[in-house]
Amino acid sequence: MTESPSAPPPALEEARQWAGNRVDEIGGAEIGQVHGFFADAGDGKPSWLIVRQGRFKGTLVATPIASCAAGGGRVWVAHEREAIRSAPVVDPTRPLLREHELTICAHYGVGGSVGRAAEVVARPESSVTSQPA
Repeated sequence: MTESPSAPPPALEEARQWAGNRVDEIGGAEIGQVHGFFADAGDGKPSWLIVRQGRFKGTLVATPIASCAAGGGRVWVAHEREAIRSAPVVDPTRPLLREHELTICAHYGVGGSVGRAAEVVARPESSVTSQPA
């Protein structure tokens, strides 16, 4: 799954309104709840949706915000449950470094020349590319 170049991510204020909403995978099954976001360290635009998997103290993973849509108190992600369950775990209190973001991009099949990967691949190694929002 690659990010659609025609679907811009939501503005940060819109994304913040998603907090606490149910998250459903592409097939419609519930996979968790919106825990928060990461925003680009340079321009402040939302870059990743943080999903808490499970109902209580589940793991926290990031999914590309450009592949999300919201409405009616839900957020849908354009990935299957297994892709999200097996995604690299994130700490929502710590920034993401370039290498971590590229690992997450690769997990979702986002190559270095498209989407979020293209935005961070040219940045310096070990640089902070996204901040908790």
